[in-house]
Amino acid sequence: MTILGVGTDIAQIPRILSLIRRRSPEQLAHRILSEVELGHWGASRSGSDIKRDAQFLAVRWALKEAAYKALYPTYRPTWKDLAYYPLGAIEPGSKPHLSYKYQSNMALHCSVSHDGDYVFSTVIAEQ
Repeated sequence: MTILGVGTDIAQIPRILSLIRRRSPEQLAHRILSEVELGHWGASRSGSDIKRDAQFLAVRWALKEAAYKALYPTYRPTWKDLAYYPLGAIEPGSKPHLSYKYQSNMALHCSVSHDGDYVFSTVIAEQ
């Protein structure tokens, strides 16, 4: 496999909270989440924890921004073209995984970390 690129991004949770407060958590979720992620979103929501909603969305925001940087200019994915599967989502013990809707032969290795108000992500794209 050939490395196409490496991307990183950092998202500030208060900035995501600001976006949520201007509209609603649902509007931001429908703008940036894939269909699979919208399912995870609905299953994980408690309904009243806006900080948890913001962290969930910030993780996906940062990962998708990092993926775009790793894939550009060869590919130009949109928000909904990328889907994040957290630790253990595919099978028990599986690593976090990012998929690109139009390239099944591509490996998007990802890592995400959050501390306080920040979410940091890294993506390595291989094809």
